[in-house]
Amino acid sequence: MSGGVDSAVAAARIAEAGHDVTGVHLALSANPQSYRTGARGCCTIEDSRDARRAADVIGIPFYIWDMAERFHRDVVEDFVGEYAAGRTPNPCLRCNEKIKFEAVLDRALALGFDAVATGHHARLEDGVLRRSVDAAKDQSYVLGVLTREQLAHAIFPLGGSTKAEVRAEAARRGLAVADKPDSHDICFIADGDTRGFLAERLGAAEGPIVDALSGEVVGSHQGAYGFTVGQRKGCAWTARRPTAGRATCCRSSRSPTPCGSARDRRWRSPRSSACARCGTAPWPSRASRWPARCSSAPTARSTPAAPT
Repeated sequence: MSGGVDSAVAAARIAEAGHDVTGVHLALSANPQSYRTGARGCCTIEDSRDARRAADVIGIPFYIWDMAERFHRDVVEDFVGEYAAGRTPNPCLRCNEKIKFEAVLDRALALGFDAVATGHHARLEDGVLRRSVDAAKDQSYVLGVLTREQLAHAIFPLGGSTKAEVRAEAARRGLAVADKPDSHDICFIADGDTRGFLAERLGAAEGPIVDALSGEVVGSHQGAYGFTVGQRKGCAWTARRPTAGRATCCRSSRSPTPCGSARDRRWRSPRSSACARCGTAPWPSRASRWPARCSSAPTARSTPAAPT
């Protein structure tokens, strides 16, 4: 129970369905004050208090589990390491993979529990992970790394409801978090300055920004980790290329950092890694559908065959 409306309603639903439910809040920092607060957080002292009050209303036991050391190693250090390697990580995905459905699930099973239920907006149908009915709030993309074994011990009670329906139900149940804003951004970066957070840990690494086609130097940077693939806002070189269409950055761990227009740097062969199969259907050998962004509609893409 994060202290938000989704996990509170999820706990209420499974308790009402007759399950023997225990609420658990995760302490993910040795110094909770260093994490985000209010609407921007999900792991603070105030969030733990909100979770406890929700558990009291539902009428279930409530505990706080200390996962701070594991979270720092598997999520925070991974986040920094991925940026250093020229990749843009998703810490929420890593948290689900390494904390909620590995560390927490392992402890829960060892204590005799059957499953871990969360407030994620996603559905499970015959062991297959599917999108929520609320496309705007779908979170299946941050659960896509879970294995079939992990999904066999997972429950997502909210996948068949919209966010508006969840909030309305929370109000009917008398849960004080009914109108609590959703958490945003990265919980372990207190001020929201990702570039500054990385600079403190990776140090300045000044280098040129060059046009990917002409080789012209169009700017400079203090660290390639300060940009993400496809970034346009906050990029000094966009004013230098007024006729090039949308400027985009192709970030890497090397220097110089290449950039170009959207049409210059169009991806023809995207690669994926750490794919997980949650169903029994054969791996697609030719074409499948997947979104280029987590909030966009799936489009047809060529998918090479993979070993079973």
